[in-house]
This record gives sequence, structure tokens and C-alpha cells, in this order.
Amino acid sequence: MTAGHVLLRVVACGVCRTDLHIVEGDLPPVARELIPGHQIVGEVVEGATAELPLGSRVGVSWVGGVDGDCWYCRHGMENLCDKPTFTGYTVNGGYAEYALVRADFTFPLPAGLDDVHAAPLLCAGIIGFRSLRVAGVEPGDRVGLVGFGSSASLAISILQSWKCEVYVVTRGASHRERARSLGATWVGKEDDRPPVELDRAITFAPSGKVVVSALASLRKGGVVAINAIHLDQMPAFDYDKLLWGERQIRSVANMTRQDARDFLRIAHDLKIRPEVTAFSLEDANKALLAVKEETADGSAVIVP
Repeated sequence: MTAGHVLLRVVACGVCRTDLHIVEGDLPPVARELIPGHQIVGEVVEGATAELPLGSRVGVSWVGGVDGDCWYCRHGMENLCDKPTFTGYTVNGGYAEYALVRADFTFPLPAGLDDVHAAPLLCAGIIGFRSLRVAGVEPGDRVGLVGFGSSASLAISILQSWKCEVYVVTRGASHRERARSLGATWVGKEDDRPPVELDRAITFAPSGKVVVSALASLRKGGVVAINAIHLDQMPAFDYDKLLWGERQIRSVANMTRQDARDFLRIAHDLKIRPEVTAFSLEDANKALLAVKEETADGSAVIVP
């Protein structure tokens, strides 16, 4: 065993669009051979500690470790660490029967949430929650969600608990129907504009075009947070009409351990339960294809 690590028996691993970016080369390869997967639910089988006893159920997310010494770590911004470890990208992840992970980057999971439904919370849920923080969402705000996949569908429950109005713009008819079923204030097609000016907007599609569309929906002083690790080219836009007036565009980079702890507590309190489609480990490629083609119900989860 590597010092400071625990060995997990993987019981479920969520499939994220970032996994697709890695497999298809949108993110530069960093290892010749790699096991993807960074939404891991596992059981501690070796390397147990007082905080993580043998047999305890834990979750692992995208950030698998930080150096702890760089300027960002020392200033409370570990999500921007200069030398991070990324689960399923720089180290092997959870599309496997076992995974070796850093003990200080595992999170005990609430007992009331089963393995398969816990997995999507560990990235889609956490990063959606961080996006709300980066956007500066306050209770009662008018918030736009541009794209309505797994992450947005988990964030809407939090926004509703904060008494926010939620305006969803998304291209897929099934995603629009899901947004309506979850109680969105208004739902529109890809090129529709919300009927009111928004205080905040979060974009979930890896498209520069939707960022500009979201920006066009903001009031003065509003914020667009981009929830994407990879984005295609940003189109030119009119500064005077769209950005002037102290509107802001912010990127969402990774997550902190505190984000994970806070979100998991909120998810437990709100009883957030994502829709999932389960795949066997042998069908991991089919799970990735389902994410690419948006044919999985809610989130795709691999169950070894």
C-alpha cells in the first residue's frame, strides 16, 4: 500500500462528460494507459484509518489530491493547485473493480443514499454546486441554466430550496421535459431567450455560443459561470451590448474538498436522488456512448 492511500472495492462509478473528453482526446493525454472514472463509490478494504475504518463506504471525486504547498493551496484555493492529481486522468480511476485513492480526498457518504444514486453526486452534483457559488447565486435570484444534463438537473433542487426562479434553455426535447417535471419556472429551446433579465446564469454545454447567449440574458452586474472543463471556440460578441455594465464571465475550475462536504450534506438534507441508467463494467464503452448521444436517463453509472 502507498502511504496516505486507501484501497477501495469499487461498487459504482458515475460516467461524466469529462471522461468522454479524455477518451476522445479533447483533453491532452497525460498517460499511455489509463483507467477513467472519477465519480467513485467504494468500500475501504485496505489502508483503513480511524476516520476511514475497514468496510466504510466513501466517495471519490475529480480532484484526487493537491500538493498543499503552492500559493493557491496556502490561500484556500486548492481547486487551482499548481500540481493537482485528477482521478481518472492523471491517475487511474473507477472503471475498475478496485481503486487506490488518497485517504484525505475521500468523503464518507450518507447512509440514506444507495451506491448507484450516490455516484453522480460526486462530480455532477459537486461541480454544479460549485458553479452556483462561482456565479454568486443568492436566495431569490433569477438563475438561468443553459443545458440541462446531469449537473443542471441536480443543481435545480438547490436553487429551489433557495427560492430562486429557474430559467432553463436546452436543445433536447427530453431535457426540456425533465426540466419542466422538476419545476423549472420557464423552459425554452436552444435559441430562445428567457422572458426576464437574469441575475446569474450557468452554462453546462461545452460551447462558446451558449456562453454568449447566456451573457445576452443577463441584467447589468450579472454573472455567467461556465461549468465546462473543455470549451470550443468563443465567438466574437459586442462588448458594448453584452459585457459592458459590469457583467462578468467566470470559469468554474475543479472543486475543493469543502465544496464536496457542503454539497453532500445539502444533498442528504434535500434528499436529492438523480435518475440513473446502470451499465456493467463490460459495457463501459456503451455508457460513454450513451453520455455522448444523451440517451442515458439522467446519469450513466457503471456497476462492476
